[in-house]
Amino acid sequence: MILGKIFGKITTTDFKFLIEKETRKFEFVQVMHKVYDWVLCQVIEIERTDKDTAKCIVIGYKDKKGRIRPIRIPFDQDAEVVRAEDEFIRSIIKLEDAKRGALLGKLEGKNINIHLDLTKLLTKHISILAKSGAGKSYSAGVLIEEIIDKNVPLLIIDPHGEYSSLKHPNNDEKLNLAKFNLKPKRFSNIKEYGDNKINPELRPLKLNNNLTPKEITHLLPGKLTNTQLGMLYNAIKHLDKINFTNILYELDKEENKTKWTLINNLEYINNLEIFTDSYLAYNELVQPGNCSIINLKGISPDVQEIIVYKLLKDLFELRKKEKVPPFFCVIEEAHNYAPERSFGEAKCSKILRTVASEGRKFGLGLCVISQRPARVDKSVLSQCTTQMILKVTNPNDLKAIGNSVEGITAESENEIKNLPIGSALLTGIVDMPLFVNIRPRMTKHGGHAVDILDQAENKDFFEGVNEFSEKEILPIIKPKITVKDLKLMSEKPVKNVITDLVPGYLFMCSEKNKKFNLLIEMLNGQVVVDLDSFETKSLPKLDKLTKQEILILQKAFKLKKFRLENLIQKTSLKAEDLIKELVKKGLLKQSNDTITLSDKYIFSQLSKNACFEKIRFIEINYEKKYEPKISIDKVKENLSRFSQIDDQRECFIVRYDSVYV
Repeated sequence: MILGKIFGKITTTDFKFLIEKETRKFEFVQVMHKVYDWVLCQVIEIERTDKDTAKCIVIGYKDKKGRIRPIRIPFDQDAEVVRAEDEFIRSIIKLEDAKRGALLGKLEGKNINIHLDLTKLLTKHISILAKSGAGKSYSAGVLIEEIIDKNVPLLIIDPHGEYSSLKHPNNDEKLNLAKFNLKPKRFSNIKEYGDNKINPELRPLKLNNNLTPKEITHLLPGKLTNTQLGMLYNAIKHLDKINFTNILYELDKEENKTKWTLINNLEYINNLEIFTDSYLAYNELVQPGNCSIINLKGISPDVQEIIVYKLLKDLFELRKKEKVPPFFCVIEEAHNYAPERSFGEAKCSKILRTVASEGRKFGLGLCVISQRPARVDKSVLSQCTTQMILKVTNPNDLKAIGNSVEGITAESENEIKNLPIGSALLTGIVDMPLFVNIRPRMTKHGGHAVDILDQAENKDFFEGVNEFSEKEILPIIKPKITVKDLKLMSEKPVKNVITDLVPGYLFMCSEKNKKFNLLIEMLNGQVVVDLDSFETKSLPKLDKLTKQEILILQKAFKLKKFRLENLIQKTSLKAEDLIKELVKKGLLKQSNDTITLSDKYIFSQLSKNACFEKIRFIEINYEKKYEPKISIDKVKENLSRFSQIDDQRECFIVRYDSVYV
């Protein structure tokens, strides 16, 4: 449909046309160019005098290689302006790649789905900004659904407990999900942590009690005097393990009266009961395909700052060392955790600024959500190169958006305060701002008023991503031997090699000042001593043995191989019955008159069975993925009798099984 004809001053970037048919602001139009063929343009303003005129900007045309180019020659006078066809808009803007992207909604006024490229979104940080009640949490929920669907590890800082609704399907029939080829959905891979005294359904949130001196001073309320700092560092230097309990014990020995303010501050943090030796394993918190929600509802703001600081600091350090997989972090109410410096400094401000400026280099994507853009740290907001902006009316917030958001035009900025609920302005995805009607959520919305991806081995999770895949990205430990090796080395003809994934944990252990990794499979709780053949051995369950049985095992270990009469001579115990019981339990092996320790068990020097393979987060084809059958707590309890456990990481162990012809 012809909307009008171009008149007046014409440049290569903008022009005006006289309106002959109904035309709307921000509508897409196309104009035939004598050199470039059809060119896509957009109406940015409409003026009404004695004649209605529309001002347009030029977006570009597609060259022979399919690339979008700006024009270098202006349009002719009286060139006809036509309402752009949907297919032409799709070909120029390219926002419908369902495999690579997240379905956010439809282009305003058009039946064109907007699939945002998650590769770009997750590598350049995102901000979602809106006034209270304009739908920022709802829009964030839509984006989170898409991220979870793509198996990206996700961590959500949720101060109001809004995102637990991701576990429940949205059964509101009025929302017309079918319009987007979607169905109500619940996500079962949601783990929610918080204060289980407030909400018993939450998993307990406990943080690492092993702190550095710098962390201790940073966490203390108020500013310490030089005298207090001197006392604190003097207490710390005598400690092998720095934690609040040990520091308080050392400070209690001081005779200086100024110690009491310091002790009171330390006791305050210690009594919060969020720091403990039995802390939440970070590799449990950040896992491929899982979404972890830190539910801070009911927790005081100053304690929330401490939790966010410690979590992000530790996770960022672990990510730099590649001890946790690359992940995406959503910060709701970001103005509380990274306030603009004129509004004060939160405990977690500095680490959030660091993550915003450096996180993407190490595979840590960030989404900041706020209803007060003017109160969010400008250095954090400016690092978000993708923005989803909903209705904002506060002049200070509008000014902050205009100063911090790249690519926003004066016309778009003025339109933000007139956006209807459910519509958003998108910038940073393509060259021009886009107005989008947000799709309905598949999961239930929890924010009422009363309320990576394809990754090749050894590459950054977000950097170098070419496309998304439906396959899972998992923490994998693989044997050195390959399927090809198995076929070549086999004495029999191999028809097929089956690849199974066995759940496991890689434990970081200490034994007589020696550090080593121990791999334990979680089907039977046994130590994997040979990855290539998947040979396993058990740790004896000492708590199930009597003191006399343990003494027999100790003697047997020293003798290596012995006869019953030899053992009777070495001990005054009635060894015959004890040996029969230990043989029955499989701990000893008897052949004729000779008795030896069972070779199915590990009795000493765990470090000799260390695993030297590293966990890699990769895509892998497999026939079967087993579920754990043994409790991690039981495994840790037994292992701690033999060695000190420093850390643990969940993984899947590749096990090959040859099928012969």
